[in-house]
Amino acid sequence: MMTLMKAAVFIEPGRIELVDKKIPDVGPNDALIRITTTTICGTDVHILKGEYPVAKNLTVGHEPVGIIEKLGSNVKGYQEGQRVIAGAICPSFTSYPCQDGYPSQDGAYLTADGTCSCHGYKATAGWRFGNVIDGTQAEYVLVPDAQANLEPIPDGLTDEQVLMCPDIMSTGFKGAENANIRIGDTVVIFAQGPIGLCATAGARLLGATTIIAVDGNDERLAIAKQLGADITVNFRHADVIDEVMKITKGRGADASIECLGTQRTFEQALRVLKPGGTLSSLGVYSEDLVIPLNAFVAGLGDHKINTALCPGGKERMRRLLNVIQSARMDLSPLVTHHYKLDNIVEAYDLFANQRDGVLKVAIKP
Repeated sequence: MMTLMKAAVFIEPGRIELVDKKIPDVGPNDALIRITTTTICGTDVHILKGEYPVAKNLTVGHEPVGIIEKLGSNVKGYQEGQRVIAGAICPSFTSYPCQDGYPSQDGAYLTADGTCSCHGYKATAGWRFGNVIDGTQAEYVLVPDAQANLEPIPDGLTDEQVLMCPDIMSTGFKGAENANIRIGDTVVIFAQGPIGLCATAGARLLGATTIIAVDGNDERLAIAKQLGADITVNFRHADVIDEVMKITKGRGADASIECLGTQRTFEQALRVLKPGGTLSSLGVYSEDLVIPLNAFVAGLGDHKINTALCPGGKERMRRLLNVIQSARMDLSPLVTHHYKLDNIVEAYDLFANQRDGVLKVAIKP
């Protein structure tokens, strides 16, 4: 067997490069996955720009689709050669935060003996791939706590059909779930990138009947219509808050979902809400947020603001795969470009600069 693999690693802000790296050793609770398809996420661009810090020479990426190459001795119920996905978030499901209902915040693995001073609670620590351990933009990835995190891919589904499940679909759906959507609700979704499009689709599945998609790109707004938006608003041509108030006859939206991570979109997502409405925040923010006093009604508006790191684990992946297999939605059109791993630096340039109508890039070794 080969001992080296190709991997895209973070060198310094502005530089991700393809290098040779040792194929990981497999521990008793691990699985080695041969990557067949992965992708680039907006969070990876934050890493590239130095806006989100990671260790130098860390392999980036967190969205794996592949084949089990080797199983650890403790991993039961799977077979080598089986097609699988794993969530971008890989909790142990044995820690205090996992059993407390917050597996995405599981940091119990961060010390050698599996304990830490805060009982395993560590914000964002369930996100391991491309954050604290080597990620998926490589020929192989080591999946920790594999029994808790691997999910077989149903027969008949392509890599492109399931590529959104590990992160984009899970995150977008979590945004809709965190918006406390009820049947008949009006929901405004800010930014129709891949996560926003999945939030739009998730809002439709949860029963919202007036879904307003906001973006500055008419092509993305057209895709939002296909995935469930009833009304689209191009912020370059209209005042978003005025439009929402007209649509709701001054009532305001029941919920909003912020999918970009800027002061402007966060503030607008708050201003469109009715009293008692919910703002579901999915954006990755790069600087401090300011909450306007009047939009916040001095703290007296009964508003709810929910943040999230997308859920992981095999049960989450199973449910998302069910949505795909049942043909409730097809997210494969979000894959607009294909690149070989050898050309991943070129793919980053395309994706980071949002050229040529790119939504998601499929990367194949």
